[in-house]
Amino acid sequence: MKSFYRIILLVFLIIITPIHSNSAEKVEYLKTDWSFKGLFGKFDRSSLQRGYQVYTEVCSSCHSMKYLSYRNLAEKGGPEFSLEQAKAIAASFEVKDGPNADGEMFTRPGRLSDKFVMPYDNVKAAQAANGGAYPPDMSVLVKARGGGVDYIYSLLQGYEDPPTGVTLDDGVYYNKYMYGNKIKMANQLSDGLIEYSDGTNATVEQMSKDVTTFLMWAAEPHLEARHRMGFKAIIYLIILTILVYFSMKKIWSRIKTEV
Repeated sequence: MKSFYRIILLVFLIIITPIHSNSAEKVEYLKTDWSFKGLFGKFDRSSLQRGYQVYTEVCSSCHSMKYLSYRNLAEKGGPEFSLEQAKAIAASFEVKDGPNADGEMFTRPGRLSDKFVMPYDNVKAAQAANGGAYPPDMSVLVKARGGGVDYIYSLLQGYEDPPTGVTLDDGVYYNKYMYGNKIKMANQLSDGLIEYSDGTNATVEQMSKDVTTFLMWAAEPHLEARHRMGFKAIIYLIILTILVYFSMKKIWSRIKTEV
């Protein structure tokens, strides 16, 4: 019986233990307390709303989020803005639409069904505005980068003067968390850069955490539902295992008695 309980405990630990991949380049990223980590993790609604503010006021001038619609901002499991707030956010953007009856394109206030407005009309325009570099779309950026949220969080705080002997080309900056330590994006964050609508002190660390939390939600909008489903699956498997064990024990005890 003790062996059985040990097996159950081992299976449970294997299921809930996160798998860490070994990257070729070992970097010790900055750590913080992510509310969405772990089996029972949930997004911090206030942090998500602040993160959206950071994205809108700082990041959206260069980086797109083409897989998000304004209605997603009001959906359960996300920032959970009220429907009226989400409508007001959408209406604050000008969206290109058309053609109209005259065959011409026109602009109108955004609607909940619209995708997030793109900062550039095409890739060439984006490259021309950024010295030949194309700012990546941020919709699934957290999943596309090794290190995930810790990497993005660290990168935003990793700008510093280059070490002695390291030379940088024009338009290139030193970041100790960037692969190769060279990045074409200038440091975008500074203390007090924005004024949070909820009164939170907008330090570089706080803005980095909030916008990274928002990017995590954008990449995994159903994370909370998946966590709930995973927990139910674990409970189901544990109960099923116990039932199978006692069923088999009863069957084999009967066979032994007959023998």
